[in-house]
Amino acid sequence: MSRTDVLIAGSGPTGLTLACALAQRGFAVRVIERRTAPHRESRGKGLRAGSIAIFKELGAAEPLIAAGTAGVVLRKYFDGEHVNDTPTPADAGLLIGQWQTEEALRDRLAALGVHVEYGAELVGITQDEEGVRVELANGGVIAARYLAGCDGGRSTTRKLLGIPFEGNGDKEPAMVIGDVRAPGLGRDVWHQWFTSEGGGMMLCPMPGTDSFQLQASPEQDEHGEPLPPSLESFQRIFDRCARVPGIRLEDPTWLSSWRVNVRMATRVREGRVLLAGDAAHVHPIAGGLGMNTGIEDAAALGRALAAALAGPDADAALDAYEAERLPVAAGVLADTAERYERVMEAVRTPGRGTEVGLD
Repeated sequence: MSRTDVLIAGSGPTGLTLACALAQRGFAVRVIERRTAPHRESRGKGLRAGSIAIFKELGAAEPLIAAGTAGVVLRKYFDGEHVNDTPTPADAGLLIGQWQTEEALRDRLAALGVHVEYGAELVGITQDEEGVRVELANGGVIAARYLAGCDGGRSTTRKLLGIPFEGNGDKEPAMVIGDVRAPGLGRDVWHQWFTSEGGGMMLCPMPGTDSFQLQASPEQDEHGEPLPPSLESFQRIFDRCARVPGIRLEDPTWLSSWRVNVRMATRVREGRVLLAGDAAHVHPIAGGLGMNTGIEDAAALGRALAAALAGPDADAALDAYEAERLPVAAGVLADTAERYERVMEAVRTPGRGTEVGLD
């Protein structure tokens, strides 16, 4: 049975940030990931100043700053007509695909001698005063002094611990999302189309690629039920909202749906197991705070685990992490819920929209 100081479940931005923070301090760390390979999905596409500062300390910021875009212009259309162009605030941060953020963190982690272990699914957790024993779906067992659950909103770690995930969420999707190409559409602005009938579509050019991240109101079938995301559905929504003839969407490399969920774990520590990122809290996307809050969780947890591993009072260090981050999570949930409502109201007015969520 292999052993390590800290085992991290999940190789998203939260887990990778934590791994870099610990490896940089000289601790033994392993990262397991249920996926069999890295993804290339744009997902969380904005790095705020606090995250960039953390990445600078970890030595991972330079390639992201070089690849990303700052100062994005939001081009607003209403009922197919161009209304105005709105620059994002100067401090809005960096536009960059989540897969690129993860790639930069993996590269930094590899330079520190650690590689993500893919195809490793966590299925069991036991712990005692000496450490944690993790069982994998393939029959493997890993022993660690601590386990960090950074495995997303459907966290297996949280579920195995029986930690309640309290809050509320919508059953139906509020948005369909994906990565698509749109040959012939300008890539110098973030296109945002809304209509007087309700609904809309946004196409954001992702740096370093020839694709756009698409966000749109879902189509409904004849029974009023939302249709699943598909290229055909994306094209129909585009034609209805954008009213730009000759543009054909193609090459969908990511198709998904997004539901409004406002939930947080009642605690982020269970003995030697801790939660961070979406495993601990999920909330509306307005303001782009989700991934960034997880990155800040990871930085705080890195400090706490380093103190616990090196110092005489591990419990105090880990309790301090929970005392610091739970109130932050609660504040972010309230803040983003309010931002989301502002955005939903703003898009009904020509020329206004997502920028109100950045204020």
